[in-house]
Amino acid sequence: MFLIAHRGNVNGKDPEQENRPEYILQAINHGYHVEVDVWSKDGKLYLGHDKPEYQTDIKFLQNDKLWCHCKNIEALKELLEGKAHCFFHQGDDVTLTSKGYMWVFPNKKLVKNSICILPEVGYSGKLEDCIGICSDHIGSYK
Repeated sequence: MFLIAHRGNVNGKDPEQENRPEYILQAINHGYHVEVDVWSKDGKLYLGHDKPEYQTDIKFLQNDKLWCHCKNIEALKELLEGKAHCFFHQGDDVTLTSKGYMWVFPNKKLVKNSICILPEVGYSGKLEDCIGICSDHIGSYK
């Protein structure tokens, strides 16, 4: 099962640290995958939830432990070209990642082999049917 630290969070939300490269690497070094928020602005890639904050590059984002949530279409285009694992959505119940995983949003119906996002917020179905969990409290699932 994939255990995915939401924005690098392992033991609860930490808005001051979320999406910081060092924080992400810390979660990876503890054995987790990490969901990160990625922006493209003026031809450069950035991490950050609500806006581009921490400049990064495609090499960093090609890490096989990262699940890149593209926050704008330009980021999606660049990450697909760079073969980074990524996805884009705007209010969908589920979206497919570039590696073919079903990324199911909170309070939506889980299906076999899907990724449950933020189960602490709520979900419908069986968590044990999932192939992965993305949570701010992913440490409690290890």
